[in-house]
Amino acid sequence: MNTLDQQTALEQAARKRIKDSHALNEDAGRLAHFYRGWASSYDLDVGRDGYCGPMIVAELAGAVQTAYLPRPRTAIAILDAGCGTGLVGVELERLGFRLIDGIDLSEEMAEQARKTHVYRHVQGDIDLNGPLSGHSSATYDITICCGVFTLGHVRPEALRELARVTRPNGFIIASTRKSYATATSFEDEVSRLQDAGVLVTAQCLKDGKYIAEEGAHYWVFKVPDRACAETEQQL
Repeated sequence: MNTLDQQTALEQAARKRIKDSHALNEDAGRLAHFYRGWASSYDLDVGRDGYCGPMIVAELAGAVQTAYLPRPRTAIAILDAGCGTGLVGVELERLGFRLIDGIDLSEEMAEQARKTHVYRHVQGDIDLNGPLSGHSSATYDITICCGVFTLGHVRPEALRELARVTRPNGFIIASTRKSYATATSFEDEVSRLQDAGVLVTAQCLKDGKYIAEEGAHYWVFKVPDRACAETEQQL
């Protein structure tokens, strides 16, 4: 097999693993088992498939901080929800953010993230489809979810918990693969949460680059001041 054939075979194998991860039906046990075996080669696989989501969400975080948040980047607390091997954290650190925490379902992926040394704290065995019981409300200025709103992974309803741990007037930045947005009720859930005063859509970049086989939508949600939201609901 020549070098070109080897490269093609590697790319095809990487793409198959990515697709296989989408068929796990949000089953935490199956997902954790799958990523346990994928953690060591994950970065190479998604790199072969042109994964640029982490860079885009980090750049959006930088824009949000510059435009809206009064404190410098070194003082902005960020939760990387579904941090995986730490690709987002590395991009955030490059842009000057320093207070970065990560959580992920897979302890093996979380261990890879720890090895980047860009996180303040990383915790594995956290299922984003359930309550984030170990995390206090209104803790983070920015919560980032890149690659978690993907088929077979995290349900749209997880947005409510992510909003809970984000401070009033803070932001949630999320990517949704186009196939996920089409197949799930993500936009319906966004509408419900907006009606309830839980979050407000500040920006949506449609059909952005994400991975070679498919694009994504990039969302920026603002978590409103609770008192203001309650007042508006009463009017």
